[in-house]
Formats: sequence, C-alpha cells, structure tokens
Amino acid sequence: MTNEQHPLLPSDRLAHTHHFTANTAASARRQTKRYLTSKTGHYSVLALVSVDISAIFADLILQLLTCEGRIPLKDGDKAQEVLGILSLVFSCLFMLELLASMWAFGLAYFNSKFHCLDAAVILAGFVLDVLLKGILEEIGSIVVVLRLWRVFKIIEELSAGAEEQMEPLQEHLEDLEKENHELKEQLAHLKMQQGATV
Repeated sequence: MTNEQHPLLPSDRLAHTHHFTANTAASARRQTKRYLTSKTGHYSVLALVSVDISAIFADLILQLLTCEGRIPLKDGDKAQEVLGILSLVFSCLFMLELLASMWAFGLAYFNSKFHCLDAAVILAGFVLDVLLKGILEEIGSIVVVLRLWRVFKIIEELSAGAEEQMEPLQEHLEDLEKENHELKEQLAHLKMQQGATV
C-alpha cells in the first residue's frame, strides 16, 4: 500500500500538526498586526489612555482634597485603594498591548524612538505598580509623571489614525497626477497631428 492509501501515517501526523500550528500562529500574528494598525485598534488604545489619564487626575485631586481635610481620611483611603487597583489594571492592559505589539511586529517595533520610550514607560509603570507598596509606594508616585506620558500616546494614536486615512488619498492623488501627465502628452500629440494636417 502507498502513502496515498494511508494519508496520515504517524510521521505524517507530526508534520501535519507542526504545519497546522505554524499556520495558526502566523495567521494569529497577522490578525493581531491588522488589529493594532486598524482604526478600531487605535481608538481602543486611545480610549484606554483617556480613562487612565482621567484616573490619574482623579487620584491627584483626591489626594489634594484629603490633605486639605475636605474628604475624611477613611473615605479618601478607600477611594485611593480603588484607584490603585484601577491603576494596576491599566498597567496590565498596557503591558498586554506592548507584548502584543512586540509579537505582531517583532523587533522592528523598536525601530521607532517613540515606541522605545513608550515601552520604557509601560515597563516602569508596571514594575512600580506591582512591586511598590507602603512607604515605597509614595516614592513610586513619581511614576504618575511617567504615566502622564500617555498624553503623548494619545497624540501619536491620533496622528497614526490620520496617517492611515491619508494613505488612500495620497495614492489617489498620485494616480490623478499620472493620468493628468498622460492626458497632457496625448493633447500635445493631437496638436502636433493637427498642425501637420493643416
């Protein structure tokens, strides 16, 4: 009997499984890359960054009001605990976004200085949120300044979205310029033919 009659011999099954896994991983990587560069991906990151920055400002305002005595210390501590958990959730989400970007784009992701700085801020924020507690947490409040870097992330996401919308327009403009050049050549050729017949 030939291999055609036994399509999946034990050695063939391993090769088939490996091929299937490689195709699945490549497909997932392409889909992740497509999502991260899509409008939906940009707007998702934009929404996360906006909520994160709102939480940072809420935490700062809460600390000011607690220090001034306008909010009882017990209530202020509970609210800050909730905001601390929210901060940790956002740090985890941004870390997940960074890992997904690294997986989808590979080391080419770090060709941009902006992405390198953003990755450093995400890592610093994640480490400080996870590791620092108690007295060290007060020192870790410096990370708030780092997390305000996210304002620039909003600007970057908006510019990436605008650039994405400009690409088809740029291609259309190039096509129109090419067509215009061809029409001018045809018109000049017709004028020459008309001049020759007169």
